[in-house]
Amino acid sequence: MAKPWTSVLLQLLSCAVVAFGLDVTGKITWNDVCPNVTTLGQAKASLDNSIFSGGVTRHGNFIIPDVPDGTHVLSIVSHDHFFDQLRIDVNNSLSSVEVRPFLPGTPMNPPSTVLLPYPVILTPRERYVYFVPPESFNLAGMLSNPMMLLMVGGAGMMLAMPYLIKNLDPEALEEFKEQQAKLGGIQSALQSGDIKSGLSAIMAATEEQGASGPQGQPSKGGSGSKARTNKKSRR
Repeated sequence: MAKPWTSVLLQLLSCAVVAFGLDVTGKITWNDVCPNVTTLGQAKASLDNSIFSGGVTRHGNFIIPDVPDGTHVLSIVSHDHFFDQLRIDVNNSLSSVEVRPFLPGTPMNPPSTVLLPYPVILTPRERYVYFVPPESFNLAGMLSNPMMLLMVGGAGMMLAMPYLIKNLDPEALEEFKEQQAKLGGIQSALQSGDIKSGLSAIMAATEEQGASGPQGQPSKGGSGSKARTNKKSRR
């Protein structure tokens, strides 16, 4: 009668193990990046984005209880420190836990042939740096910006324009004023919506430029006609 009861107890125990799962244990080893739990701060060991998790003791030990069968990704959630992630394969029927390296983005299958020791051993890799010092003022870098060069060049032209106008010849100054007045009339006509007047002004300005040679001199045709009239008057 003892043997049937023994088999029943074993079956009940195996069912309980399958129902509740195994505990995944591990330890964080301190180094120069993180020498103790005080430097580590609030942290926890988690599986599958904190679906299963466990706290970290002051000695660095952690336990994640009741982990079911399957493949899981182990992470150390820490505010200030970065840790490697590991692949955890739990087999409750064999009461075994296998640890393998894991890189985010890599497929789960086929599993890596590299097996790591169990209980899990993790080491802090680096410390997060949240404060970034502001950049110092750099005049050369600011002036190398094309937009800044355009602004500086435009400001220089505005400052130099009065001196350039003051040093112009009277005739050139009068011609400049006439051109400015014509441009102003064309712009005002176009802005007011009088497109016909604006086009007429543009065509008139074009005809004047075609009738006059370079630097406001009469065209060759005009000078030739004047010369012919002078010869006829002499005869």
